Amino acid sequence: MPKRVIRLSLVNVLLLCASLAPVAVRAGSSNSLLDISADGRWLAAANRDNGTVSIVDTQTNKVVHETAVGHKPEGVTFLGDTARLAVSVYGDDKVVIVDAAEGKVTGSIDVFDEPYGVVSTRDGKTVYVTLEFPGQVAEIDVDRMKITRTLDVGPFVRGLALVPDEQRLLVTEYLTGAVVTVERGSGKVLERLVGASSDNIARQIVAHPTRPKAYVPHIRSRVNVNRGEGSVVPFVTVVDTNVHEGKRRAPLPMDSFIGTFVVANPWETAISPDGSILCAVFAGTDDMYVCAVLDDDYRELSFRKGIQLGHNPRAAKFSPDGLSLYVYNTLDFQVVAYSVPSFKKAATIDVCQNPLKPEVLRGKVLFYTALEPMVGRRWISCSSCHPDGDADGRTWQNPEGLRNTTALYGMGWTHPLHWSADRDESQDFEHTIRSQLMQGRGLVRNRNIPDALGEPLKGMSSDLDALASYSNSHHTPISPFAKSGLSDAAKRGKELFFAASVGCAECHSGPYFSNSSTEKPYKLHDVGTGNDDPSEKMGPKYDTPSLLSVYRTAPYLHHGKAATLMDVINQNTGDKHGKTSQLSPEQKQDLVEFMKALPFEDPEPAARAAGLVKIE
Repeated sequence: MPKRVIRLSLVNVLLLCASLAPVAVRAGSSNSLLDISADGRWLAAANRDNGTVSIVDTQTNKVVHETAVGHKPEGVTFLGDTARLAVSVYGDDKVVIVDAAEGKVTGSIDVFDEPYGVVSTRDGKTVYVTLEFPGQVAEIDVDRMKITRTLDVGPFVRGLALVPDEQRLLVTEYLTGAVVTVERGSGKVLERLVGASSDNIARQIVAHPTRPKAYVPHIRSRVNVNRGEGSVVPFVTVVDTNVHEGKRRAPLPMDSFIGTFVVANPWETAISPDGSILCAVFAGTDDMYVCAVLDDDYRELSFRKGIQLGHNPRAAKFSPDGLSLYVYNTLDFQVVAYSVPSFKKAATIDVCQNPLKPEVLRGKVLFYTALEPMVGRRWISCSSCHPDGDADGRTWQNPEGLRNTTALYGMGWTHPLHWSADRDESQDFEHTIRSQLMQGRGLVRNRNIPDALGEPLKGMSSDLDALASYSNSHHTPISPFAKSGLSDAAKRGKELFFAASVGCAECHSGPYFSNSSTEKPYKLHDVGTGNDDPSEKMGPKYDTPSLLSVYRTAPYLHHGKAATLMDVINQNTGDKHGKTSQLSPEQKQDLVEFMKALPFEDPEPAARAAGLVKIE
């Protein structure tokens, strides 16, 4: 009888070795919506949409507790070898401590604003959390439940990881993809590794357990490409964490990683305890790459297999023994367990109930997908430029001219849409779906749809109405500059803003600081910027944008040529954009301080009291 010859590829050998020789790993080394206790007993999932953390018993794959923690929890980390965990609650500006075994909140620490990534040291005594605004890392003494240091790191930081020896923190800038290295002992920023100018939307970073490497999922926003192919490109960048001269970043394009198979919106990566396997989840195309990690300082990763996932996967985490991988499909509200190294589905765990209205949930699924009927070529989704309703900090070269990306906060109150008011309802995004940018089939079956300012599209498609409902659902958070009320400078700025001699409030009026109205003719204004862009096709008059949350939506003006709010004032040639030429430098700064403090109160009650009607 002939002998059987078994040939194993390098990747299979690596995966087999991972299963035979599991290596213990501490919990909390990188930020994620998921974490697993050091003993492997408990899985914690932060449920962003319903404000809870679910605790799963990994022996039974059942949820044993679901604990309310606050508005928009964005990260969880177990504290050392304990069953306690820290939760970053983005919308409530706090870090909450939860006992996983009991399912109870045992403490809470207030932070300045927008906590996102959270990790714990190996001994469980210290927690670090990124504060997206104002761009800091807070160090928390868990025993004393107190912030011991606040480190200034960089603008809009999100991703966070501890290197294996715990001597340094790695932090990602959300809008630039830059990786900032912070020395734990001194709290000093050692370096800022910058990639391409188009690098964008970097939410997470994970450090290799044994090698000086870290992995950053992000996109590149190619603002000069106004078509589906290649406008938004998915990357995993491998960063050399040793401080030295030479090449330090190796950007790996995920759209060409296995030929021409395109994936979209890389959200998170997970690395196995022994460092041999890396998994990357793609929230736009709902799939995952399983890769072998190569020690070659060149290719870095080798493709093993692709796995189709559920709706909007945002997190992945290996178990401490390396024998399981958990993936959180956030818009299915399910965590799926996979066996390693086969990566066969082992369990599906319903971690929480859907808290959204059915129409809003359907609209959110469509908003985040880079698949048909929304998108024809898999490159881009609505969320690629408006993630979670935010702006992407980019100015795009559109067919009508340069257009700065706006946030969706309060959009339901401020129709018409776009800088040139060329859309009168959110259902008009059907035109964007069918455009060269997204190249989708569209959500309305009839191929002949009315012009954007013609007969309404509302009611022509339940999916399109759902997309509009989600797009109009974003609320405006209170400005961090107004947490203790208006400062003296902001109060002086408020008087200037509403003074007839300055005139800001002539256009930036009402609870949303915009005079946009669905009444025709639309209120468009020439503020002297229409001729600054030779590619402009629709100016020089533009719709008045809301000033709420303007502190975090730079750059400014329709063409994005004002980097700061002070630039907006200083570029006001001829006093067409309010009458500001007579203001002193101190008065201009006061005006800026007031705008940064918007909103200082919830605008919706005032809007309803004024008889305004939100478009749902």
